[in-house]
Amino acid sequence: MTRAEIEERVKEFLIEDLEIEPEKISPEANLKEDLEIDSLDFVDIVVIVEKKFGFKIKPEEMSGVTTLKGFCDYIESKVNQ
Repeated sequence: MTRAEIEERVKEFLIEDLEIEPEKISPEANLKEDLEIDSLDFVDIVVIVEKKFGFKIKPEEMSGVTTLKGFCDYIESKVNQ
């Protein structure tokens, strides 16, 4: 899966499932502050990522991820192993 495909799928579920405004979505966007993703949203994200990308998110691996770019980097590292 290419980086562009990953970014498109992530953007898609952020807009459709979490109802984040498209103009807020950028690589530099902070997940908590800019996109207002809270712990309940994160539970939804875990389920969505498992369904769309086929792997389970390990919370300890996500501890340093703060931006959308970092989140896509994490997904890319798991998908393209």
